[in-house]
Amino acid sequence: MERWDRSRFQRELLDGSASASAPTARRWKYDVFLSFRGEDTRKGFTDHLYDKLQWRAIKTFKDDQGLERGTFISPELHSAIKESQFAIVVLSPNYASSTWCLSELAMIFQCMTKRGTILPIFYNVDPSDVRHQRGTFAEAFTKHEKEHKENMRLVDRWRASLTNVSNLAGWTSNDRYETELIKEVVEAIWKKVHPTYTLSGSTENLVGIDFRLKYIDMLLFVRANDVRFIGIWGMGGMGKTTLARLVYERISHKFRVSSFLANIRERSSKSGLAHLQDQLLSLILKEKTTQVWDVYSGSAMTKNLLSNKKVLLILDDVDELNQLEILAGKTDWFGPGSRIIVTTRNERLLIEHGIDKTYVVLGLNDDQSLHLFSLKAFKTDQPDDDYVELSKCFVDYAGGHPLALKILGSSLYKRGQDAWNSALDKVKKAPNAVIFETLKISYDGLDEMEKKVFLDVACFHTGNDKERVIEILENCGFCARIVIDVLIEKSLLSILDGYVVMHDLTQEMGWEIVRQESYQEPGRRSRLWLHNEILHIFMKDTGTEATEGIALRLPELEQAQWNPESFSKICNLKFLQLHNLSLSVGPKYLSNALRFIDWSWYPSESLPQNFQPAELSELSLHHSKIDRLWSGMKVRELNKRLGLDKNLTATPDFTGIQNLERLVLESCTNLVEIHPSIAVLKRLKILNFRNCNGIKSLPSALEMESLEVLVLSGCSKLKRVPEFVGNMKKLSTLSLDGAAIQDVPSSIDHLIGLISLDLKDCKSLLCLPTAICSLKSLKNLNVSGCSKLETISENWEKIECLEELDLSGTAIREPPSSLFLMKSLKVLSLRGCKGPPLKSWHSFLHFGLFPTKNPDPMGFALTSLDYLYSLSKLDLSDCNLCEGAIPDDIGCLPSLEDLVLRGNDFVSLPASIRWLDSLKFLNLDSCKSLQELPDLPSNEELTVTTDDCTCLKVLPHPPNISRLRLVGNTARNNMIFSMLQQFLQGTPPFVIHSFNIVTPGSEMPEWFNIQRAGDSIIVTLPDDVHPTRSKLMGFALCAVFAPQENPAALEIDSLECHACGIKCLSTVTGSMSGKTSLLVEGVYYHKAGQIQSDHLWLLYLSFKGYDPRNYWKGGFHQIEFSFKTFCSGPETNKCLKLKKCGVRLVKAEDDDNSYNSISLYEPMEDPHCALPESANAESAIHMKRTTEHFDGAGSSGSSSISTKESVNKRLKYD
Repeated sequence: MERWDRSRFQRELLDGSASASAPTARRWKYDVFLSFRGEDTRKGFTDHLYDKLQWRAIKTFKDDQGLERGTFISPELHSAIKESQFAIVVLSPNYASSTWCLSELAMIFQCMTKRGTILPIFYNVDPSDVRHQRGTFAEAFTKHEKEHKENMRLVDRWRASLTNVSNLAGWTSNDRYETELIKEVVEAIWKKVHPTYTLSGSTENLVGIDFRLKYIDMLLFVRANDVRFIGIWGMGGMGKTTLARLVYERISHKFRVSSFLANIRERSSKSGLAHLQDQLLSLILKEKTTQVWDVYSGSAMTKNLLSNKKVLLILDDVDELNQLEILAGKTDWFGPGSRIIVTTRNERLLIEHGIDKTYVVLGLNDDQSLHLFSLKAFKTDQPDDDYVELSKCFVDYAGGHPLALKILGSSLYKRGQDAWNSALDKVKKAPNAVIFETLKISYDGLDEMEKKVFLDVACFHTGNDKERVIEILENCGFCARIVIDVLIEKSLLSILDGYVVMHDLTQEMGWEIVRQESYQEPGRRSRLWLHNEILHIFMKDTGTEATEGIALRLPELEQAQWNPESFSKICNLKFLQLHNLSLSVGPKYLSNALRFIDWSWYPSESLPQNFQPAELSELSLHHSKIDRLWSGMKVRELNKRLGLDKNLTATPDFTGIQNLERLVLESCTNLVEIHPSIAVLKRLKILNFRNCNGIKSLPSALEMESLEVLVLSGCSKLKRVPEFVGNMKKLSTLSLDGAAIQDVPSSIDHLIGLISLDLKDCKSLLCLPTAICSLKSLKNLNVSGCSKLETISENWEKIECLEELDLSGTAIREPPSSLFLMKSLKVLSLRGCKGPPLKSWHSFLHFGLFPTKNPDPMGFALTSLDYLYSLSKLDLSDCNLCEGAIPDDIGCLPSLEDLVLRGNDFVSLPASIRWLDSLKFLNLDSCKSLQELPDLPSNEELTVTTDDCTCLKVLPHPPNISRLRLVGNTARNNMIFSMLQQFLQGTPPFVIHSFNIVTPGSEMPEWFNIQRAGDSIIVTLPDDVHPTRSKLMGFALCAVFAPQENPAALEIDSLECHACGIKCLSTVTGSMSGKTSLLVEGVYYHKAGQIQSDHLWLLYLSFKGYDPRNYWKGGFHQIEFSFKTFCSGPETNKCLKLKKCGVRLVKAEDDDNSYNSISLYEPMEDPHCALPESANAESAIHMKRTTEHFDGAGSSGSSSISTKESVNKRLKYD
């Protein structure tokens, strides 16, 4: 008996490239035509198969169902075969005994042979018996030949049909359970009828869908047997429904019951939820149910029917919680393995229903947006050359919104450039109607307060700090915190890094809603924010009572004429914000309904006499002419903020405004007189007198139980701090830096909640009170720059929370030992505490940190460092530390990450420094006596800087530093090469990731055999290059750079630039994948102006960084390296320019055992490869090594490479 090739069938049936699986544009009346022998299988196998096909929504024609009784079946049968996409032929033992079945089979072959859509099931028969007509098939044909002697051609046709069907891939029932066979058949047919969408096969060109599908697949995890609810949410038009439908198409065949309920929001509002329940139950039962009259019985029926079934249910566009509760209930409504996917604009619905597996659908990126727009506007992937810039304008306008991109692109198809420009102007003035109405659905679902807050945010507050926006809105009478949350959940705004942001199209929708209040007259609108409209109202006096908010924020100061009576008609104004608008005269009237005023450059010396606001919460008049507040003005309800500056000479009497929470008088340089009533503002939280350098005195005592922040920074004439009286436990920040105080009052011990105390640059400060040690909440204390401060008290261990202590630049010579018993201390700075000469320096070091070499007998040393286990940064720079001053057991600081020793006079470092396992940064700059570095911690993140260490001769062996910078060493080049060789020693070449060197020089070595002027260079790879099979190790790169010729670029004091540098980018080109850009790991930084001459930057980049999975499958054959300068300040302040760059490919030899001889240069003595010498020049080395695929990378071999053979034993260059 011939072997049934089941695997061949499965390959053909499931292969997405098979012709039968290709989707066709034709609409079929039936998915499947079912042919079978009734007496064999009608009430058994075929009935069960038909039932399961129906369950999977596979429309199936069964030859004794679906036709009207009493009609002649043959024409209808022929029509049904022609209008079916597939035919399933159930070949049972008595199939051939029926001439009806044989004629049906012949007709099937006549209609479907070319389509290849005939699928046989060999039920209790052997395929070879069918092929050769043996057994019951032979008996049947003996009979047929006798009965049809006169028409043997018909018999031959029947034989041929059986032979042909037996040669097709199909199923056999031998030794299989029928349920298993039916499941396999139905699943395979489902895949044929509903082919999986792919980007290449989708007629919708679903741009950017791949990542979204992968993320949803991860959330679904269909293989798990639990019941899962998945939420897909986002703003309207983002493609939530498209994504959900695509997921449904891909996985619904894996579920016993599947249903996609679309547009629930609209359908439930029109027909009610009972109607949707009725539809869902009809889909479940595959027939019309008894009508569901109420949602409660419908919910019970749904749970009853689905609780034991594996269900896929899509609930699309849900906008109310009860829709979820009635249609999907809880997890116990569904059988194991069920998945319920909900799409909504309102994240809150998902939260309230307990759906924690969610995906927010965001916009497309720029490339995807341009792709989608081009598909609609040009029917190609890219815009026409003449339309590139215009296309980008529309893409920018759409902001990644798929619906907007489709609508705009389609509307521009086959239009000229004039029409494009006109359309662009139009959308900037008024949004597209379809886009507007789509987005407005979310707005329409808000209540009245939510609508007002949304419009306020759209018109006034986008881009501002979230907490500040909430504060302003609450000052204007809104319940802002909960409303902001609702708007976020409904995808109408979002929070990015703490700032309120809104999609451009959503914001434009809000603007259009306001514009629709009165298209012709802006003064009749509720909100005004456009420059020309506001000035029009001010000049023409066209304001009305409709306006509740005005905001105009100009980037630069602008003079304007106006009618001072213009505010008289705007009597309901609540919000007023005018920045950088200098009006000719002051207003004669302001609305008494105002709750918020922020008016810089207010033009009058006083507010209008008739201005009596009852609910004013915030008044800010910076850069105003006002010198005193407030004559005849009643402001008892000013309960939040008051901000003035510059011209103010005296603070007002605060007796009538006890609700004030924030008083900001920063930079009021003329302020001299402080009214004593300020001292008893019980609700004041923030008091800021920063840079009020005219203040000489404050009230003698402060009793402000709500005060949280007191800022007296820069009050350079203030000699005395008020006493702190009563309960002031909420004060957490006290800033006195730059004040002229000589002491701090002992009453500071009342500030039991104080966290930060800043006394920086208090040049007259002589001492600190002992009471400071009772501040158990204190975390940060800064007395740096207090040059007269010589002593501090004992008992510092009582400040249990102190984490940062800065004593830099003080006159302290002998810190108390208790200072170093603080368990929580993380940062300690003694920078610039030079103290007396060495003999007393040892006693300075007795401060509890280290025992010293050759200790001074007059000093003492702490033997234990246990209490400093939290210390992460120690700064001892410029402290006159000489040889032996740093103790041997410095390695006992387990948390130390940052050690700054620059500007000292020691010759060497203690060997125990190697035990600082957490050390990440060691600064030894300007240690001019330093001659050698010991072995350092084996920390890949460790960076060591040795700028201007002119005597440094010995480096660690073996070098185990990730990044090392060397400066001004006469033996620089030999040492660099030696270190590189040692670093690479004992490490397999393909494990080296990267290192880089910066050194003075203007001539690029000829060793770099590909050189180009400018800042980029292209490398074409040899044909035999492959990341795992070739010998290519990596790329050696060199760039020549120089300072900018413009001398102003090097005036550091005049620049905002703090750090400059160069970064290297590579663009990989593949024959199939196109271009892909990535940042090379090597990035060189330096301080602005530090480079004064031409320099070379040499890099080695391992080929291992180019992952073959990402590039080789795309035909990777070319790399472009480009060098870009950058700085942290303005773009115009770039300090460097690129002059030339070069590259060389580095290959490995075949000797895999020669790991201990690696170098970049060949030969070392080649004059073209020698690096230039300069006594005053800088060299910098940054090196990184990874051991991801190699253990024991270190070598115990020779420490240097001395011969040409050993240098070149491992590498060769092409």
